[in-house]
Amino acid sequence: MAVTLVQAQRVGYTFLKALLRFGFMVANNLVAIPSYVLYLIILQPLRVLDSKLFWYIEGVLFKWLLAMVASWGWWAGYTVVEWGDDVKAISEDEAVVLVNHQATGDVCTLMMCLQDKGMVVRQMMWLMDHIFKYTNFGIVSLIHGDFFIRQGKAHRDQQLVLLEEHLEKYYRSRSRKWIVLFPEGGFLRKRRETSQAFAKKNNLPFLQHVTLPRLGATQVILKSLLGQQQNGTPAGGDSMKAENKLKGLQWMIDITIAYPRAEPIDIQTWILGYRQPTITHVHYRIFPIKDVPAEPEALTHWLYQRFIEKEDLLSHFYKTGAFPPLQGQTAVSREMTLNNLWLVGIQSLAFLSGGMWYCILRYFYHCLF
Repeated sequence: MAVTLVQAQRVGYTFLKALLRFGFMVANNLVAIPSYVLYLIILQPLRVLDSKLFWYIEGVLFKWLLAMVASWGWWAGYTVVEWGDDVKAISEDEAVVLVNHQATGDVCTLMMCLQDKGMVVRQMMWLMDHIFKYTNFGIVSLIHGDFFIRQGKAHRDQQLVLLEEHLEKYYRSRSRKWIVLFPEGGFLRKRRETSQAFAKKNNLPFLQHVTLPRLGATQVILKSLLGQQQNGTPAGGDSMKAENKLKGLQWMIDITIAYPRAEPIDIQTWILGYRQPTITHVHYRIFPIKDVPAEPEALTHWLYQRFIEKEDLLSHFYKTGAFPPLQGQTAVSREMTLNNLWLVGIQSLAFLSGGMWYCILRYFYHCLF
């Protein structure tokens, strides 16, 4: 089949756009990440004098870096529509966040849709596969205090011990609020067949759009972070404000990410922008931590129920293009927005910082040599 001139022009334009976006992303990383590291090196005396202020500043810089990643997708037309509970109401509370996992773009989507949820982004701790430690963003996550978990039966017990130690060392001392994990333990396409075989063997529901979650990390997190406190219900109003004053883990947030036609966005697409503008749909459901059982067997059942519900949510979405309403509510979608001027300001600050550090380091180099 012959390629028309219009088709050739369209392919050429897409290739050129992807090339320019890739060049911008590389330049962005070359100035933003070293600047983040250098700012924190300079601020090390403050870490000794006022640790809380140091980690506050680090959190602001961390949020800006995540906003830069979000901007790559935002400017490519990869936007988000939100459904379900309003998580802004509990953005100042401590919470565990459970997310289904389909592709590398899931993390980018979260970086985007949580940008407008107050200061929670700067106070988040991420649990991610250890391979991300060796990416360009690995040094940032290491400094921020995220946890890299190694998958596989051979490492499972050791990793859970390391996770518990990591939480004790970093979570409270750095004033973390939300901890994000993907309980499925891998991408849907890689785990689906194994999960379905396990479900068949153990007389569990057949799941197509998610996999059965693993218990270990969730159990360690609950064991480590649960404190004695009273819990309310995520209904808003005065009761919600009162809950904000309490300390300790208070909520479990169940996030379901859905892509049109079940075609997830990967990190390459997010960076290069060769896919047509796409709306990703994100559904939130909030549970008081008092409703989450601590005993392993009961917790396993509770987690399985959450992912069975995710299966129903996604099945409904793929049939209708919308998530069904929560019980007692009307299904309402909210278009998530980012401020382009703010994004341009952050990007400009990154390049200005890069130029400043280049001049400073060059000056000291000439002074020494």
